[in-house]
Amino acid sequence: RRHSAGEKPVSAGRAEADLEGKNSLLSRYWGGLTFSPLVQRALSAGQVGPYTIQAAIASVHAQAPTSAATDWAQIVQLYDMLMQSNPSPVVELNRAVAVAMRNNPLAGLELVDAILARGDLGSYHLAHAARADLYRRLGQTAEARSSYQQALDLTQQEPERRFLERRLSELSE
Repeated sequence: RRHSAGEKPVSAGRAEADLEGKNSLLSRYWGGLTFSPLVQRALSAGQVGPYTIQAAIASVHAQAPTSAATDWAQIVQLYDMLMQSNPSPVVELNRAVAVAMRNNPLAGLELVDAILARGDLGSYHLAHAARADLYRRLGQTAEARSSYQQALDLTQQEPERRFLERRLSELSE
């Protein structure tokens, strides 16, 4: 199969060594995960790239009837694989949110803050929205308000602006 630019294929059928000779994350975490038939067919093709891992993440989300019922440990493991296959600050942000859901909001907030402290995603409204939500969940209203406002200042899309404005107005004084 042909791979798109930037897509690094990973074998799904056997453990492969990465550049340091360690077993790949894929071989360590793939076993035991259940996916939709479409994702299973992609996995059985023998090569797994970022799009297949993203489909696997979507599949795990889709299987859960609620956010609370989502297998966040699997989601974090899949983001670990995606970071190995196709690292980016946005993937790292998504992983941070999954860590917050798996562990606690403070664990996710520390990861989001580290991304922003490096200078990555400073102008990305969703990074600030995620940070705001984690502060909200921790009961740190002033910090949540500041982060929601920063996200709102960076947001162009009207539906996203309405959502952020609603979240901001829901914060207690």
